[in-house]
Amino acid sequence: MPRRTLTLENSVAAELAGSGDSVLRALRDRTTSKVHLRGNLLTLEGEDAEMDQAAKLVDEMVDLIENGHEVEPETLNSVTNAIQSSKRSSEVLKDVVWHNRNTTVAPKTVNQKVYVDSIRENTVTFGIGPAGTGKTFLAVAMAAAALVEGEVRRIILTRPAVEAGESLGFLPGDLQAKVDPYLRPLFDALYDMLDPDRVNGYFDRGVIEVAPLAFMRGRTLNDAFVILDEAQNTTPEQMKMFLTRLGFNSKMVVTGDVTQIDLPKERQSGLVVVREILDGIDDVSFVRFGGADVVRHRLVQRIVAAYGEHAEREANQ
Repeated sequence: MPRRTLTLENSVAAELAGSGDSVLRALRDRTTSKVHLRGNLLTLEGEDAEMDQAAKLVDEMVDLIENGHEVEPETLNSVTNAIQSSKRSSEVLKDVVWHNRNTTVAPKTVNQKVYVDSIRENTVTFGIGPAGTGKTFLAVAMAAAALVEGEVRRIILTRPAVEAGESLGFLPGDLQAKVDPYLRPLFDALYDMLDPDRVNGYFDRGVIEVAPLAFMRGRTLNDAFVILDEAQNTTPEQMKMFLTRLGFNSKMVVTGDVTQIDLPKERQSGLVVVREILDGIDDVSFVRFGGADVVRHRLVQRIVAAYGEHAEREANQ
């Protein structure tokens, strides 16, 4: 059987193997070529096309390691995605959006890189796609960076408090306590980015505000980074109300998944219709994510794909 041997630096070989050979096992799962690593010698066995594919993956992983990136089994998802899009993995993953102590946030897929660049370049960006594609997490990271760097003076995070089978009335507490479960994912993302004490101080001073969408009515949001999450659950009227809150020196990011609309069936989603309304307007960008952009557990990709196939079959019937 044809064979190729690649000689690596000892430190690179150790990183490529990963803890408990976890990265090496993931590499083997990604290609039909046989992959062996002994010391600093990596051997590929298989047909020429199979070895070409494996060698490309290895080259990209080695390039990341030599450029100072930490690689994990999940990194191969990003590398594969970049290769399929004819991009260098290092071009995608080197764009660190946010770094704080042990937390480093960077795009993991080509679409995520497009999304991050769009947020930088446009005043209003829509990120539309399935769960797990990093739409909200990356937007919050961009907001945190803009705040710390003095580009904006506050962060405003909002969601429509639309029930997904549960009832607000059965939740205990006052209004804020009732809506907190709907806003919890935004709180979680913030605490992932910043130290808890710092976040709490920002809340106390009104630098960071997390509130239901209804609280946005009648306001003008200047010098702010504003994120509307779960926008598929807005009505067209609510979407218009939100977008017209835009003030000077502000950015808006709108995220949502049009396959998870919790509105009553007779109500139209504002996220569905906004594309045709704002299409072609300068400084407004739409970025679509797909199943390949899911960066959660690999099973989530399969679940998203299965639901997509089911919806397509239902539509055809």
